[in-house]
Amino acid sequence: MATASDYIDKAKAATGLDNFGGDGFREGLERLIDSATREARLNDMGRAMFDGQAVMLLSRRLEIEDWYTRHPEIDEQEIVAPLMVLGMPRTGSTALHCLLGEDPAVRTMRNWESAAPCPPPEAATYWTDPRIAAAAESMALRDKLTPRMKLMLPSTATSPMEDQLTMGFNFVSQMFQASFHIPSYAHWLHFEADLEPTFQYVKRVLKLLQWRCPPTRWRLKNPTYSMFVTALDKVFPDARYCMTHRDVANVIPSVADIYFEMGKVVTDHVDKHWMGAINVEFCHLGMQRMTAFRDAGNEHRFFDIHFAPFQKDPFPTMQKLYDFLGEEFTEEARARMQAWRDATPRGQHGKHEYDPADFGLDQAALREEFCYYTDRFDVPLGKD
Repeated sequence: MATASDYIDKAKAATGLDNFGGDGFREGLERLIDSATREARLNDMGRAMFDGQAVMLLSRRLEIEDWYTRHPEIDEQEIVAPLMVLGMPRTGSTALHCLLGEDPAVRTMRNWESAAPCPPPEAATYWTDPRIAAAAESMALRDKLTPRMKLMLPSTATSPMEDQLTMGFNFVSQMFQASFHIPSYAHWLHFEADLEPTFQYVKRVLKLLQWRCPPTRWRLKNPTYSMFVTALDKVFPDARYCMTHRDVANVIPSVADIYFEMGKVVTDHVDKHWMGAINVEFCHLGMQRMTAFRDAGNEHRFFDIHFAPFQKDPFPTMQKLYDFLGEEFTEEARARMQAWRDATPRGQHGKHEYDPADFGLDQAALREEFCYYTDRFDVPLGKD
């Protein structure tokens, strides 16, 4: 496998640029390469995807820094009181994020600009930018390689997107372990990595994206936030939080199956039990750290949403969320959200089915393990 210097040289050659804005990304890149080399057992497709992703992320970082070099005034932008959606994955947060993104008064990061933030988007061409078509082509290829993904995470080129890729510009992101068998990297990320510089880089990208394209009231979503909320709070001290909740027995096996759908493309030696175990670890760390953060004087900054009632009718909850934020829930926003919901029914591509036992998971045991979480937040148990 190539070295970090090899990937760096390829990115420089591809872009004609050489300023990465410091080398803070290098530790994550080197740990990722080392873990993938020793543990991932990549097939030919996996090696090509790993190499392409590494060069792409480095290239995007070079482009971002080039824009800052030529336009230092970008750094004067302010990210004020963003709403951060967090909690475990598969808890309805994607649907919530999409609904929030229908409000024309707020800003979300869309799939296409997440993958290619430069040149920074402009308001006049935001919905006609040629990168939208490019992102749609990329997503169509993804659907061919991983056809079940659209059952689990249906999205379009213009759907709101988590900032996993943005974190990837610093090579500190859970996106890598979702695709590759990299236990050493995952352990470093979960227990040793300092996430504050990565969230600082996320803020840097947000400033770039809003510079020529308001509005500036951000709605961000990422389950990773839960595990690193203390570092997140240092970078966004005025953030408000929306936490989504669901029975862990329905969450963790579902996430493990997403890992499987992506991982089976890049290796011929899929370890489903690791996929189950790493998600148990992630969810424990996230819920424990999140609870400690809330207990440390931050409870008033949180709004909680439970999966089943939100799926049945999101609008009473959305009204309460807007009240919590002190913002008007306009008729236009409500109508646009309803239109999105009508056009995107749950299960439109079929039912997501999986067997928890395939991943070494037992639903009853999961409920017992996570009772500290479900009891604290009154999370209903059972099918939903």
